Amino acid sequence: MLQKPRSRGRSSAQAEKDRDGSRDKDARAPRGGVADEAPSTSRGPGGSQEALGTSSQGARRAQAAPTVGPRTQKQLELKVAELVQFLLIKDQRKIPIKRTDILKHVIGDYKDIFPDLLKLASERLQYVFGYKLVELEPKSNTYILINTLEPVEEDAEVRGDQGTPTTGLLMIVLGLIFMKGNTIKETEVWDFLRRLGVYPTKKHLIFGDPKKLITEDFVRQRYLEYRRIPHTDPVDYEFQWGPRTNLETSKMKVLKFVAKVHNQDPKDWPAQYCEALADEEKRARPESSGPAPSS
Repeated sequence: MLQKPRSRGRSSAQAEKDRDGSRDKDARAPRGGVADEAPSTSRGPGGSQEALGTSSQGARRAQAAPTVGPRTQKQLELKVAELVQFLLIKDQRKIPIKRTDILKHVIGDYKDIFPDLLKLASERLQYVFGYKLVELEPKSNTYILINTLEPVEEDAEVRGDQGTPTTGLLMIVLGLIFMKGNTIKETEVWDFLRRLGVYPTKKHLIFGDPKKLITEDFVRQRYLEYRRIPHTDPVDYEFQWGPRTNLETSKMKVLKFVAKVHNQDPKDWPAQYCEALADEEKRARPESSGPAPSS
């Protein structure tokens, strides 16, 4: 998601990887330093004795299977975004995606956490882009993406009426607004979306022109309110929920969506959960007490 997608899957994926490599070099540098020092500090006396006795053999082993230190959250997010982009581009050809290709072209030295990366990428594909990653046949190690425009019943309440894949992006933006106190700066929205591989100045494989979609289409459809913040230099804008959002969904549904994306419980955000509960009570009040008398 870090490279402008093209119709030719392999070249776009490689170009995207090359571009992202420059950003990942700095992020991987500290881990490389840890890996270089690890043989003499993490293997104990046995490791030191082996290094003294068979230095060349130890060097070859270290080169073949380097010690991997912990990754930062930013490193993981970049790798997941890269994997999602790779899968989306490969799917354009409608040819099953081989696990060996994923490992070779994307995963690299993250093989030790490949299952976790694949799980995170699968969740993002489903909830943001409307695609489900499935294994073509059991134990085949080949995957395809299937369109999930019709949500399963248990997700219908959370996601609302999902007519197009853009609904996932809209729900992400609505969630950001709600979690930030019902108003959020545009710069903060793009800071977050960049972590998903969605950029304001790059055409996206699924969303087309993301900036136009968010700042014009969603605004025209009245899902979002978009206004300039006074006295800002450089000029900045802010988002709020539009009137259509309040009619078609609720704070509790959006909070449940956010919780599901993060694999957490809505109650893990006490302030937002209390606000969502209050909103639910307010919405239920007219139904339980009948039409309000006109004043």
